[in-house]
Amino acid sequence: MTASKREMANAIRALSMDAVQAAKSGHPGMPMGMADTATVLFTEFMKFDPSWPEWPDRDRFILSAGHGSMLIYSLLYLTGYKNPTIEDIKNFRKLHQPCAGHPEFGEAPGIEMTTGPLGQGIATSVGFAAAEKLSAARMGDVVDHYTYVIAGDGCLMEGVSQEAISQAGHLKLGKLIVLWDDNSICIDGETDMTTSDDQLKRFEASNWHTIAVDGHDTDAVAAALKAAQDDDRPSLIACKTTIGYGSPNKGGTSATHGAPLGDEEIAATREFLNWPHDPFVVPDDVLKAWREAGARGASASAAWKEKFEALADDVKADFNRRLNKDLPADLVPAINAYKKDLAENPVGPATRIASQMALEVINPIMQETIGGSADLTGSNMTLTKDLSPIKPDDFTGRYMYYGVREFGMAAAMNGMALHGEYMPYGGTFMVFTDYCRPAIRLSALMEQRVVYVMSHDSIGLGEDGPTHQPIEHLASLRAMPNVNVFRPCDAIETAECWLAALEDKDTPSILVLTRQGLKQARLEHTDENLCAKGGYVISEASSDAKVTIIATGSEVEIAIEAQAELEADGTPTRVVSMPSTETFDAQPADYQDSVLGNTSVYASIEAGSTYGWDKYVGRNGVKIGIDEFGASAPAKDLYKHFGVTKENLVSQIKAKL
Repeated sequence: MTASKREMANAIRALSMDAVQAAKSGHPGMPMGMADTATVLFTEFMKFDPSWPEWPDRDRFILSAGHGSMLIYSLLYLTGYKNPTIEDIKNFRKLHQPCAGHPEFGEAPGIEMTTGPLGQGIATSVGFAAAEKLSAARMGDVVDHYTYVIAGDGCLMEGVSQEAISQAGHLKLGKLIVLWDDNSICIDGETDMTTSDDQLKRFEASNWHTIAVDGHDTDAVAAALKAAQDDDRPSLIACKTTIGYGSPNKGGTSATHGAPLGDEEIAATREFLNWPHDPFVVPDDVLKAWREAGARGASASAAWKEKFEALADDVKADFNRRLNKDLPADLVPAINAYKKDLAENPVGPATRIASQMALEVINPIMQETIGGSADLTGSNMTLTKDLSPIKPDDFTGRYMYYGVREFGMAAAMNGMALHGEYMPYGGTFMVFTDYCRPAIRLSALMEQRVVYVMSHDSIGLGEDGPTHQPIEHLASLRAMPNVNVFRPCDAIETAECWLAALEDKDTPSILVLTRQGLKQARLEHTDENLCAKGGYVISEASSDAKVTIIATGSEVEIAIEAQAELEADGTPTRVVSMPSTETFDAQPADYQDSVLGNTSVYASIEAGSTYGWDKYVGRNGVKIGIDEFGASAPAKDLYKHFGVTKENLVSQIKAKL
């Protein structure tokens, strides 16, 4: 006898409540409530192949409500993915086990992204769907898949969800389908304590197709999914569900949201669901039905492979290169030729303009770059001559106008990077990394090569004042694991930082760029990427050095001026440019020692917080910086007011000597 949809859904419910009970923590309510909807999605609509989890044309499934992680772990096990195994599920939430408390990208095949911070799943899905539409415009019907999202009330309350749905509706991302777990429950109780939004009208106002169904009626869910597929707008399906469905005493209440049901209630739930099986046991007929559902994708993936193999060899090779995140063979030689020209013909632009100059070399060669800005294109200088805009009805372009949606932009870039074949970069002001920060953190956690172009990096932006002048941002971003923060000092360093960012396949990078023009500090050419080492001696002392000055970005120029004055006074001084402290710290100890040297006085100068510089200059070293908020005035006046000057640097060094 073939198992029914309800029995298949009950397998999800049982595994979810058993795993949470074994772990003594977790969220059983959402998986139990959305089990029927998920069963329809995975058995009738989702295009996937557990034997080839990386199939490029698979549908993407994103569990935005990541606290309900047992839903996706159950689905992956039941449909036949290599892991998680039933033993993995028994070890839910244990150290070094793939079934973490929230789904983590890379822990198991089929987990498309790390979720849990609410709203980020639906926001990142915009990038997934945009990447599909971009690739379809380039490769035709060899790319044709959907992005499905399960989101909860919390996801829709988060502000980033509005940025995401607004952008998705504008871009007409018709293959983005969101299934909303409309259970009216949040951790604190019923959602009517905190919100009275009409979500369907909200999505409709953003150009979405919407429909409401009983999330436990499998026929109604199937009809809604078919209608969503047939509509050329992104779709919201509001699935009215009972959280913790099957739990006779706790179902429909917040008690099932974030805590085990307890042995007594689990026994009552088993009886209610007519599930007389031991914990973690799925009967053969139910497991067989699930495995058959998982196996149905094999023929589709095989047919796709034949279609892909029929493409021209150069198209296939380039597509695979992009998926592997390998750089085009001619990129590094082009960057080196560009650097050589700069060394022979020095320039003095702001590094935001130097970034655009580097991109004019990169973008024509590296066709997978997708640029963009959060309504600051002319300030971030992220648009190059060969990039045309991406439009709702024309996805052949490579430049995204994100609007004033910094968080949404960053999340969408994560989605494009995760999709596989694109290298997204996007810009805003450095101070607004605060608005991007949760998505930057996920870039780092998921090890995604996303480049954040952050201009107006200091008090050097001048009259816009303290609201726009970053002070603590460099230090706070440097504190984040697996992020490379690059603050170049001139056009050559900017090109090297760009190349270092592109070469690092597993780390997001933040390019921290000036508004004001900077004198070129590097005047000799080398093919070696000095910035890729994080720090290097940019100007050596005339003899055995007594002083080492470490500087970044716009302050390297000041450091070199201070060096000249100290040398003229008979104090041999060396200058270290430190565009990336994280990259420098990753170098072998002997290299770090050779760069830092052994001098009587160490000094740092950077137009930002002095936090963290003790590591390099010592507690008694000279630290020139700004440990208060900025002010509104011309940049030159601000540098003088805050003492970020040659005169102050020289004076403090002489006092130490």
